[in-house]
Amino acid sequence: MSEIKPCGVSPPMKCRPGCGACCIAPSISSLHKPAGEPCIHLDAEFRCRIFGRPERPECCAGLQPSPEMCGETREQALHGLAELEVLTHPG
Repeated sequence: MSEIKPCGVSPPMKCRPGCGACCIAPSISSLHKPAGEPCIHLDAEFRCRIFGRPERPECCAGLQPSPEMCGETREQALHGLAELEVLTHPG
């Protein structure tokens, strides 16, 4: 039997395997990570090694994958997040 969902409600989006765009494109000031460089906690398979751990920065823990942020491909996610970084950079 399938689960009944209210109209317009989608299940939460899951991270795309092998993506890591949110750990590359934006800057992470608490880790002194510049935009466009991989986070030091990103492994070779583009997964966060400190996911769910207390030392994970709040800005990372608050990120939730969404079609708007992730697009349909890794390349779209990297491009969109890089553009957002430029638009929200102070100064």
